[in-house]
Amino acid sequence: MNQSVAENLVITVKDYLEGEPLANIRHEYIDGDVYAMAGAGDAHVKVTLNAAFLLKGQLRGSGCSTYVSDMKVRIGEDEAFFYPDVMVTCDAKDQYPEQNYIKKFPKLIIEVLSPSTESKDRGKKFILYRTLESLEEYVLIDPREYYVELYRRQDNDHWMMVSFDQEDAVIEFKSVGMTCNLIDLYEDVVFG
Repeated sequence: MNQSVAENLVITVKDYLEGEPLANIRHEYIDGDVYAMAGAGDAHVKVTLNAAFLLKGQLRGSGCSTYVSDMKVRIGEDEAFFYPDVMVTCDAKDQYPEQNYIKKFPKLIIEVLSPSTESKDRGKKFILYRTLESLEEYVLIDPREYYVELYRRQDNDHWMMVSFDQEDAVIEFKSVGMTCNLIDLYEDVVFG
């Protein structure tokens, strides 16, 4: 999703959580700063839906749940709240009624890049996402060209990156046991 710093207010987590369900637009939260989320372009939306549909189909009946950009992930208790483009959680604690609007234990997070969010997706968000012990893979998809970066947590808590830029590339999402062709993530996308 595109992101704007049009609103940059310092607020408490309590105020953020109480206000967010009432807001006309979504906001992300980092250490007291609130950032308004803008809409997304055609390619961004198509890539997001393609990734979510592929995952949903693969994970049907597994106990894992796939979410798109309207579900928040919480980092720490008061540190940050983000709306990943696609997220998968397999932890039963994320299904408790009190987790209806917020998930804490994702295995896989996918962000679809946009010019306004790319530096944050590669920087601050990834730094904070890595603090989630449940997170096994973080994926960045560029909707402007065939290009995917997959970051995978290693046993020593280091992250290994593999990139894919060929239409016939096969991507393995080990965190959820899914393999797909790169081109499937870009179905119906027209590069301009």
